[in-house]
Amino acid sequence: MPVPRVEVTPAAEALLHKMQGLHGPLLFHQSGGCCDGSAPMCFPRGDFRVGQEDVYLGQVVGTPFYMSGSQFEYWRHTHLTVDVVPGRGSGFSVEAPEGVRFLIRSRLFTDDEYRSMEAEGPPLKGVQH
Repeated sequence: MPVPRVEVTPAAEALLHKMQGLHGPLLFHQSGGCCDGSAPMCFPRGDFRVGQEDVYLGQVVGTPFYMSGSQFEYWRHTHLTVDVVPGRGSGFSVEAPEGVRFLIRSRLFTDDEYRSMEAEGPPLKGVQH
């Protein structure tokens, strides 16, 4: 079984279900830009264009998670967990009106996890949903 690169906390899962009910199918993107760069942005799928160099890390609650290719080079050794915390993040992310924001918690992959992922080959790039 493949090692997941991204997972969610129960609180983030509950919020994603709520947001899917309001907005339909969603996607996450983490760009690493200057504004909210460490916070994953959550968009209705039709409202964000995934680039050819964006790396597909997997799905959480039926929601694809992408990271910019340049950002992935820094995070390739890192397992991501999407969580939710009180506060306002970016006004562009669907959870902003809820008074909460998605946040990434991270840890390094174990040596065994990383070896397993390396054996699977690199993650896919571009649209995968």
